[in-house]
Amino acid sequence: METTSWILTILAVSTIHGIGTWKLYTTAGKKAWEAFIPIYNGIELMEIINRPRWWVLLLFIPVINLLILPVIWIETLRSFGKKSTADMWIGVLTFGLYIGFVNYTQTLSYEAKRSTKPATQVLDTLGSITFALIVATFVHTYFIQPFVIPTSSLEKTLKIGDFLFVSKFHYGARTPMTTVAAPMVHDTLPLVKIKSYSSWPELPYFRFPALQKIERNDIVVFNWPVDTVAKFRDNSGIRYYKPIDKKSNYVKRCVGIPGDVITLKNSDLYVNGKLAQLPKRAKPQFSYKVAFDGNNTNTTSTLDATLRDLECSDGFGVNDSRDTLYIRALTDEGAKTIKGISGVKSVEKIIAKETEKSIFPYTKNWNVDNLGPIKIPAAGETVALNSESLPFYKMIISDYEHHKLQVNGNEIRIDGKPATSYTFEQDYYWMMGDNRHNSEDSRYWGFVPADHIVGKPIFIWMSFDLNNVFQKPLLDRFRTERFFTTVSGDGEPESYFKFFLIALTGYFIWDYFNKKKKKKENN
Repeated sequence: METTSWILTILAVSTIHGIGTWKLYTTAGKKAWEAFIPIYNGIELMEIINRPRWWVLLLFIPVINLLILPVIWIETLRSFGKKSTADMWIGVLTFGLYIGFVNYTQTLSYEAKRSTKPATQVLDTLGSITFALIVATFVHTYFIQPFVIPTSSLEKTLKIGDFLFVSKFHYGARTPMTTVAAPMVHDTLPLVKIKSYSSWPELPYFRFPALQKIERNDIVVFNWPVDTVAKFRDNSGIRYYKPIDKKSNYVKRCVGIPGDVITLKNSDLYVNGKLAQLPKRAKPQFSYKVAFDGNNTNTTSTLDATLRDLECSDGFGVNDSRDTLYIRALTDEGAKTIKGISGVKSVEKIIAKETEKSIFPYTKNWNVDNLGPIKIPAAGETVALNSESLPFYKMIISDYEHHKLQVNGNEIRIDGKPATSYTFEQDYYWMMGDNRHNSEDSRYWGFVPADHIVGKPIFIWMSFDLNNVFQKPLLDRFRTERFFTTVSGDGEPESYFKFFLIALTGYFIWDYFNKKKKKKENN
């Protein structure tokens, strides 16, 4: 929604508010016109209902405003003598329109010095729950969001079943674009499995200043850019629409930042012509083929034990003649370990050779292990447009930067005008999983726009093995060595769980003696 549209919307809401409440304002000693002035009418209303003026700010925070509005409706009714449970329920269920009915049909009596204490225990409990929900929603939206790893695309660094805290403020918190949505859920309501938001009205994209820029090799949570493109969803041919902030959440490693050139040669990643240097915590995995020489009858059992020790996440299987083992995800170090097992003839990384039409930009003879060079767009950069370059940028022009793109033979038109070049409006990134042969990433759908960035994973607070749900006892499935470990950093991750337990124990001891001391003082 454009800024002008929002100004008109605010004016319209203020006008409706004024029409429905002006008599309440005059009864409270205010002027009728004060009910019609945007923002000022909210400040005056807070004074009328004996609530802090900063509540007005909550009315302009998407999602949170949906939580505070019912409270304001109830407080307004109570300020003018409508204190029954029925009045409060009608006020909420009519979305505040009942206040307009009271304004025109009832004899108004304003209680200037009324108590703001909830009239009943039920209201007190509801009020506490509401404000707890407001605080939690605010933290979830602008500071820290919980996230669980659903796939093995970053296996070894982040495992299936890792529960993370994702920082919104490292890369700059993004204000919600969906103004009407259920708090603290993504695109679907749990259990009932229905959409959790309304696509209208939408806010324009806005991001607060960042603490840091996205660097190469950062692990990043982002909205899946092509969540609205049918061929990436169900091949139905239907074009979906989702607000950016309600597209599916993905987590990958950013291997290319704006201006970089990405190339894959026989599965090796090159950035700007140099072999990519991943951090020590990153352990890229690939598919391998293991051939047996048939001279050691214990080879299979030894391999089974080794693969369990190596925690191969994506499984393995043998061919029909049972002389070759195929491992879907294995590190280079793991491959060396297997190569040293007696009875193993060879260990060979499986490199894709055939052209894959599913590889971005879908017009090259590329595959999952060989592609590029691909230049990652940067904001303000201008590129030439022709039949060769357009496949790389057409989604950017039409889907991400919302221009009308028309192609007729060799003629390219943008917003109805002939175009031979294009200037990018925002930065883009290239995201890939460490599990290279089992990761749906930029190799399949291209660039990730800056406005799709969600945040930076910073902390694993719990880890639960979801791969062996039926093979392990319940308690054994908790990976306590991963509890309270950082996601980024040098060296191997270290668990701070023991320090947490020590601090928690210390708190309970302090709380016990503090309560005992207070009880003694009161006696």
